[in-house]
Amino acid sequence: MTARVRKAVIPAAGLGTRFLPATKALPKEMLPVVDKPAIQYVVEESVSADLTDVLMIIGRNKNAISNHFDRVTELELNLQKKGDTQKLERVVKSQELADIYYLRQGDPKGLGHAVARARAHVNNEPFAVLLGDDLIDARDPLLSTMIAEQEKRDATIIALMEVEPDQIHLYGAAEVEATDSEDVVKVTGLVEKPATEDAPSNLAIIGRYVLKPEVFDILEHTEPGKGGEIQLTDALQEMAADDDVAGGVYGVIFRGRRYDTGDRLDYIKAIVQLAMDRDDLGPALKPWLKDFTDNID
Repeated sequence: MTARVRKAVIPAAGLGTRFLPATKALPKEMLPVVDKPAIQYVVEESVSADLTDVLMIIGRNKNAISNHFDRVTELELNLQKKGDTQKLERVVKSQELADIYYLRQGDPKGLGHAVARARAHVNNEPFAVLLGDDLIDARDPLLSTMIAEQEKRDATIIALMEVEPDQIHLYGAAEVEATDSEDVVKVTGLVEKPATEDAPSNLAIIGRYVLKPEVFDILEHTEPGKGGEIQLTDALQEMAADDDVAGGVYGVIFRGRRYDTGDRLDYIKAIVQLAMDRDDLGPALKPWLKDFTDNID
């Protein structure tokens, strides 16, 4: 019987150099997307898939993350005194989302190394990994679909998304075969950030994984790859190459709304898109935005 996915791991140890100097003192995961830090969207996604046991892999100077999800009694009392129940509800919600645990990565040796650090917490169970740079729109569920496929196939599941061929060099690319489902493929190979002409497809790996615990043994002997880091993609490639290794790897093709907050331009786009869809901001923002764009030379 396949063990049920119960835990989520969120690697959050990156330096966020693309957002300097904003991230010199503020973790990139705490950059606001409208009125919530990016990391809160990711935790909310985990909770919506019934994963309320969340382990964050953090690095130095990341205390702001744990502070955000902790209780601030004086702030609550101040909001109560003012009668500002709406803000109070939002503050309390961020504190009660999930059971959140924190673990230092130590040496910054890459995503594969960060995932490997979760072994003692996860134990011998399948688990989800959510990267904080990728925000998945709550109206387009992905993680729950991946978990269902993991339970159905007893395999490792990764999220894939079609990108323009000239953009595939920014991602890991998947070589795939069709299955009995239009939106699920069998992954036969993976290449980390290939040149356009070398890419096996335009199916890019995005930041959601449901991994079987066998990945930990593989990560133990995975040598540093691109950038001198231990790449999770290299470990997944080993699993994909042999179905006897934990049942192989399958990909769920995501066709919904995704916001890449790890890139400065896409981060700005994410804020605009999410704000426009909100009932409290959209009605005022849309006409202003239309007027603004109409006057651009």
